[in-house]
Amino acid sequence: MALFFFPFPLDQTGMANALDTLCGQAFGAGQYHLLGIYKQRTMLLLTAASIPVAIIWFYTGQIMLLFGQDPEIAMEAGTYARWMIPGLFGYGLLQCHVRFLQSQNTVLPVMVSAGVAALFHLLACWLLVHVAGMGSNGAALSTAVSYWVYVILLAVYVRVSSSCKQTWTGFSMQAFHGAHDFLRLAVPSALMLCLEWWSFEILVLLSGLLPNPQLETSVMSITLNAANCLFMIPYGLGAAISTRVSNELGAGRPRAALLAVHVVMFLAISEGTVMAAAVVRVRYIWGHAYSSEEEVVSYVARMLLVILVVNFFDGIQCVLSGVARGCGWQKICAFINLGAFYVVGVPAAYIIAFVLRVGGMGLWMGIICGVLVQVLLLMIITLCTDWRKEAMKAKNRVFSSSVPTDRSTHDMKINMEVSCY
Repeated sequence: MALFFFPFPLDQTGMANALDTLCGQAFGAGQYHLLGIYKQRTMLLLTAASIPVAIIWFYTGQIMLLFGQDPEIAMEAGTYARWMIPGLFGYGLLQCHVRFLQSQNTVLPVMVSAGVAALFHLLACWLLVHVAGMGSNGAALSTAVSYWVYVILLAVYVRVSSSCKQTWTGFSMQAFHGAHDFLRLAVPSALMLCLEWWSFEILVLLSGLLPNPQLETSVMSITLNAANCLFMIPYGLGAAISTRVSNELGAGRPRAALLAVHVVMFLAISEGTVMAAAVVRVRYIWGHAYSSEEEVVSYVARMLLVILVVNFFDGIQCVLSGVARGCGWQKICAFINLGAFYVVGVPAAYIIAFVLRVGGMGLWMGIICGVLVQVLLLMIITLCTDWRKEAMKAKNRVFSSSVPTDRSTHDMKINMEVSCY
């Protein structure tokens, strides 16, 4: 049975990324009440956005057949997607709570709740997959249930913790206003993430068109999961730098924001180097976690060498994308990702894999080309940034939703800081 990769709801994660900008800058500016309003507004919009996604998930199997995928793989993926639908709405609410707390530098409750949810997931997965005999459907349902456990734990914390008294003041009718301004950040945020991840999903679809599609899709799914695991550390660094940059810009401290960028770049390069050395040592073991077939294990070991290159540069782009979210550059980054992956990455993957007949490894080589272009463009934008102007933009964004008296006080504070930059 071929393995397949099914992503988390990208549109929800992407739209929630707008909170990295809005909540982070509002917290840095001391406008704590805005965080709760932003969170409620995002919860409403993400719930609405989940409905069309649920419909697409329901017909995933039929959609895959339209792309010429193997009927067995399409049927399995379609069934899995349907069992994931119950967790779709919970995942959107989860993203709102995580970013609400993260923007306040409140990460310990998020980490503890994630640990509890993970332990619950192990138990639920064992019960549904093995005890109840639901197989992959049980794995999907256990994931959905775990999302809801996670979001309930965070929701309880927000409502009972004294650390959230200033940022969560209860439900407000203001959440129903300002949707247009929010969507101006949320839509590019979603596109910024989706355009990148869809290119990786295209790899799975293309792998199904290669000779021996069972082997190719199995190995592609395994390596995508491996890349996803390796991606978690730079993803955390990206989340951290997004919070630091947005907080510092909101507080009118451009020098501190720039210092944070320098630090996180050093960490990203160091992490990529260390992880590359570690994976090289375990590349012949990694495949055994997914398959007992020696052909699959050997193919995975070769493919992981390419994945290491992807992970190294993807880690750099991840932290640069975090900087972009902290500054509110989502629209620019959406265009960068569009060009990097759909003008360069995917076409290069097709040419190397099918025209040059390199096979599944060629698909990853093409994506490397796209990631390199993405990193180069993000690096140029970051190096050319006027951080004083970014601090002023952050102030204007925050206080356009605040009261005039607070604004005049903050104007004096930020102008003093910027003049010393």
